[in-house]
Amino acid sequence: MRHLLAAALTLLATPALACGAADQPCEIETGSYHIAIPEGADGPVGAVVFLHGAGGQGTGILRMGGPILARGYAVIGPNGLKRPNSRFGPGWSFHPDRPAQRDELAFIRAVIEDAADNHGIDPDRILLGGFSIGGSMVTYLACDDPTLARAYAPVAGSFWRPHPDMEACAGPVDLLHTHGWRDKTVPLEGRPLRSFDILQGDVFYGMQIWRETNGCAGLRADTFETSEDFWRRKWESCEAGSLEFVMHPGAHGIPKGWSTLALDWFEGLE
Repeated sequence: MRHLLAAALTLLATPALACGAADQPCEIETGSYHIAIPEGADGPVGAVVFLHGAGGQGTGILRMGGPILARGYAVIGPNGLKRPNSRFGPGWSFHPDRPAQRDELAFIRAVIEDAADNHGIDPDRILLGGFSIGGSMVTYLACDDPTLARAYAPVAGSFWRPHPDMEACAGPVDLLHTHGWRDKTVPLEGRPLRSFDILQGDVFYGMQIWRETNGCAGLRADTFETSEDFWRRKWESCEAGSLEFVMHPGAHGIPKGWSTLALDWFEGLE
């Protein structure tokens, strides 16, 4: 009897598993997200919020999040919505000239607020990243509200045509754009998607929009770094924010070592 009572008390004393695992997303009014917290976290922690590509899910960041968790950051994977009758799976309402399924800016803001309220996330230490159209979504979010996150790190996704006006973005940002030299899915110059009657943007022109937004002094980068894995161009003579364009020799994907690159950059911001 004592053993049964002890077992019952142990069950009562064990907290319920928090939401966020791959099979148990955290539900909020406008959608859901997944989250993992670094082991032994004590007090508010920073987080990498990462937006998946077309057809993906927020669980993707959980699978690739080991190096991020090891650095002491949480990983958060919001879930996109699937369009009715679409064969491509979940995505994002990223294109400003096309019908939106939801207010994605409000959704990501709500995800960050919920994670801060319920999972000990420091909302002032958010790196918002994304892949492919998730990267495009990050780019538009940064343009619409530079205060949404501390910094932004889109991968293989940028503005689409028609490009925003040079004065369209709300303010300067800290932004690290990463792209594959051999990307044919989202080429650096963009391409038409005829089945959707839309045009991908020119990444180089997108960087010009950010140079104008940040008040950078010149067109060309101020410093250049090359290594076996990454080719980096930095604009450092800007009135506000920071801007870096990183290329890698691969195609359409998140390059090996990206999380280390992004977090080193993030931690180096003033």
